[in-house]
Amino acid sequence: MSRRIRAVLFDLDGTLVDSAPDLLATLAWLRRSHGLPELQDYQSFRHLASRGALGMIEGGFADRPDLDRTRLRSQFLDRYAANLWVESRAFDGIEGLLQLLKARDLRLGVVTNKLAFLAEPLIRAAGWQDRLECVIGGDTAAFPKPHPAPVLEACRRLSVQPGQALMVGDDVRDIRAGLSAGSLTAVAGWGYLGPDDPPQGWGAHHVLARPTHLMEILESSD
Repeated sequence: MSRRIRAVLFDLDGTLVDSAPDLLATLAWLRRSHGLPELQDYQSFRHLASRGALGMIEGGFADRPDLDRTRLRSQFLDRYAANLWVESRAFDGIEGLLQLLKARDLRLGVVTNKLAFLAEPLIRAAGWQDRLECVIGGDTAAFPKPHPAPVLEACRRLSVQPGQALMVGDDVRDIRAGLSAGSLTAVAGWGYLGPDDPPQGWGAHHVLARPTHLMEILESSD
């Protein structure tokens, strides 16, 4: 499919930023604060990093269904907000990709289900506040992804039609939101893909093996 792409919208966790180390550290702290034993393999929870605090808590506290999820989420968010750029880093190739996209005069934005008060400082910590022209958090639009509202809001702020935008993300909700909005979609194959939900079945227009693969897509749309 060839369309003129004028804007690229990125998910944040698992697409631009490998934030799993700090999310997993927060999960470990939360278990310790409740007197619970360490989990044997925190790395097995990496794929939940795109699912937000509740997703991490559901996985990390599966052995304690009796604990109040609302309270756990509040504690998780408070701790994470103070420690969101300790071990987190941009994925390999992302810095160069953002430079290339800006050089092509493309409009760039973030559409994430991460709450805005967490997403915005994370982007500042990464040094991208001047490259990413809008940040749509999970609480910015009327509904989060997979609803199309966040993608449509990003397109409105960037002054592009949804059909001129490409939504890139590592979760099926990213793809569903983009498709419902009428945008092109691409799976970030380097992200937090779950072991039991292969992205080839998500209906995305593209599955990217690496960030630089995106440039090939853009060149073919010219």
